Amino acid sequence: MTIQVRLLDQGRQTQASQVELQLATLPPLDASSRIWHRQRQLEILHAEIAACHLCVDAGYIEQSSGASGCRGRIGDRLMLIGQAPGHLSVERGFPFAGPGGRVLTSWLQRAGYPKETLYSHIYLSALTKCDPGKNSSGTGDRRPSGKEQALCRPFLFRELELLRPSAILLVGSMAIDAFLGPQRLGDVIGRQYLCNGVRLLPLPHPSGVSRWLNSGEHQQQLAAAIDILASWRGLGRKSHEIVQTPPALLGGQ
Repeated sequence: MTIQVRLLDQGRQTQASQVELQLATLPPLDASSRIWHRQRQLEILHAEIAACHLCVDAGYIEQSSGASGCRGRIGDRLMLIGQAPGHLSVERGFPFAGPGGRVLTSWLQRAGYPKETLYSHIYLSALTKCDPGKNSSGTGDRRPSGKEQALCRPFLFRELELLRPSAILLVGSMAIDAFLGPQRLGDVIGRQYLCNGVRLLPLPHPSGVSRWLNSGEHQQQLAAAIDILASWRGLGRKSHEIVQTPPALLGGQ
C-alpha cells in the first residue's frame, strides 16, 4: 500500500514522495462505527498482549509485563505512542504512571485540556508493551531492540486498525523514527504531519533523563507543538501548518 504524506509549511503545500507503508495507516473512522464489536476485539487484543511472552522466550527480557503497555477504549480519537512502559507503569498497572505522565499532563493542560485527559480520553500505547529494564549505565530505561519491536509490532498494527484515531502523538525519538524515519528532534518538534487523514505530532520524551529540553530554542519548539495540540481540541477547524517530510513507517527495518 502506498500513501502520500504531506507537510504543510507556512501555508505552502508541496508533495512529499510516496513511500510504501507496511503499517496500514488507515483513515480515521467515526467513533460510533461498529463500536461494540470493535471494543470487544480490543478487549481480546489487550488480553493477548497481557499473556504474551515472546520476548521472554527469545531471551530479550526476564519477565513479561504487557498489561501495563496500553490503556484506552474504542472512541478515543487521540492516541499516544511511546517507547515502552517503565518499572513504575508495571508496578501501578498503566502506561506513563511515573514522572513522564505528570509532564505529559502538564503539556496537555497548557494546550487547554482538562487535567484528567491523559488517562481518561487518550488511548495510550507503545512500540513495545513490556518494561525493557534499565540501560547498561543505569541512568534510564533500555531502548528496545529492533527485534523486540518487530515481535510487538503486530499488536500495534491491530490497535491502529481497531481504534482508527484522528490524531497520534509520537512521544520520544523511537516512536518518531518508527513513523517518520530517522529524524533529528530539532527538525520535527513543533510540526505536524498528515498521513492518510491522520494527524501525527512528534513530541520530545517527557523523561527527566532527556536533556533536549534544556535549550531555550527547544522549549520554543515544544511551545509550538503545544499550540498545535491545542488546535486539535477542535479537529474540524482549520489546522496548523504541517511540514513536509516523507515518513518511513513502522517496521520498515
